[in-house]
Amino acid sequence: MNSGPALVSILRQGDTLVASVHTALDDSQMVRFQEDLVRQIGEYRARGVIIDVAALDVIDSFAARTLRALAEMARLRGAVTVIVGIQPDVAMAMVGLGMGMGAVPTALDLEEGLGYLAELRHLPAGGPGTPRS
Repeated sequence: MNSGPALVSILRQGDTLVASVHTALDDSQMVRFQEDLVRQIGEYRARGVIIDVAALDVIDSFAARTLRALAEMARLRGAVTVIVGIQPDVAMAMVGLGMGMGAVPTALDLEEGLGYLAELRHLPAGGPGTPRS
């Protein structure tokens, strides 16, 4: 992802990483994004991760699987992941094809995703989003 314009930007906001996917990623770029984000979760000791996919007009089965796996890797490293910005037609296509984000929380946009993470921080221990053993 180093050549040409950035396909994904990963910014740190406190203990949250915000990854914005700017254009469709092929499978190898998706895997590289996954590796970069998981590395940065540890590097910055992130507690929350928001992945903004608003720019995508297609989320194929590989991308959906990769995002679910990424969220699980983040959880194992102590961070909660929220996927934001899924376009309405993309959501309808995903449902029609039987694809989903599984247990990964989703939100309408970045603002709602940040709000979701903020709410989790105020829940008593053992509430939703708490890593399970």
